[in-house]
Amino acid sequence: MTQSNRPTGMTAFLVLWIGQVVSLLGTAMTQFALTIWAFEETGQATALALVGFFYITPMLLLSPFAGAVVDRSNRKMMMIVSDLGAGVATITVLILFNLGILEVWHLYITAALTGATESFQWPAYSASLSTMIKKEQYGRAHGLTSLAENGSRIFAPILGAALFGFFGLGTILLIDIVTFSASVGALLFIIIPQPEKTEEGEASRGSFLQESMFGFRYIWKRKSLLGMQTVFLVGNFFATIAFTLIAPMILARTGSDEIILGSVQSVGAVGGVIGAAIMGAWGGPKKLVHGVFIGWMISGFLGILPFGLSQSTIIWATTSFIGATMIPLINGSNQAIWQRKVPADLQGRVFSIRRLIAWLVNPLGTLIAGPLADQIMEPAMAVNGALSSSLGWIFGTGPGAGMAVIVSFSGLMAAFSGLWPYFVRIVREIEVIMPDHDQAVPAD
Repeated sequence: MTQSNRPTGMTAFLVLWIGQVVSLLGTAMTQFALTIWAFEETGQATALALVGFFYITPMLLLSPFAGAVVDRSNRKMMMIVSDLGAGVATITVLILFNLGILEVWHLYITAALTGATESFQWPAYSASLSTMIKKEQYGRAHGLTSLAENGSRIFAPILGAALFGFFGLGTILLIDIVTFSASVGALLFIIIPQPEKTEEGEASRGSFLQESMFGFRYIWKRKSLLGMQTVFLVGNFFATIAFTLIAPMILARTGSDEIILGSVQSVGAVGGVIGAAIMGAWGGPKKLVHGVFIGWMISGFLGILPFGLSQSTIIWATTSFIGATMIPLINGSNQAIWQRKVPADLQGRVFSIRRLIAWLVNPLGTLIAGPLADQIMEPAMAVNGALSSSLGWIFGTGPGAGMAVIVSFSGLMAAFSGLWPYFVRIVREIEVIMPDHDQAVPAD
């Protein structure tokens, strides 16, 4: 096929989306299987938390530099390199496992490699959408992206649990390696235009270090954008603590029943698919900030808090469903706001810093979650523990009860992250205060 016959625009996006659906199924199965394997190896939440820590920390450290590279480079190539890096990490885990020498600490290294390559993937992907499709399609495109992510998780936990039980971790890793090639193949097949140059983009050029720091200056000068990221800074911190502990909490309270855990996660994925399908068809509310703020409130109060208050699989599944339904609304609305406000040739640098601000405390959350559960709250909520008499009537006692307390408190605080912006005008009225970037005139 010649260059001129390759898919462009929304057609190209749909080809890319199909590749993601296939690739993400393998990735989600691997994540599920490694969660079970690591918990069986250690019996502690800390091991799982550290995998998350080593994934997100290099991603955040490299984000400013990755953004500058993305804006200077071919964005499609950046996505391909990132996919290949993730593939190398999975191949490494498979080799170690087949040699019989895989240990939990090896996952920390491969998680760091994956996180490092992901620092290029997300800003390149987000910025590419701005040049591929019209701004009226942003919300729908991100709804479809969420549909791919959540759709893969409907069957991944159930398939992962079944394959893990019958064939073991190695088979799941091998499937992941085969499926990730679909994403690379889709990228090679389509055309992703480079952004038009704008006056603001040309004025931002400088040394590599200056361009790496540009996103900080850009967001700091625009308090509405800074306020939006503060919402995610607060919400993500508490959501990270909660979601780090939900899987080990369920395993602890069910005697490591991976079928129950897989079922809860699959029901959540169904909710994510429904939320993504709605977002894909709807595109979000007319005032997009409501999608962000109300989504956070519902997610925290109904999508996290009840996990800790109940020991019922039905309640866990319902809570997982509600929380996952809100995520496409939150992220799709927020992404559409940023893509409308930031010029396309600045988005690599600005979006990298945007995620850095939103996820800055996530490593802290993962580091806090495991030791807080294992060393403090689990002993305190054991039978006859220090807090069992005062909190046991709400959360129960024994394995998983201490984690339940942390999860419920984190849910309340996540809900608060969506409430406070309604009292701050520069955040609440961001869509009025800041003009869309396409009102600017492109540079010659």
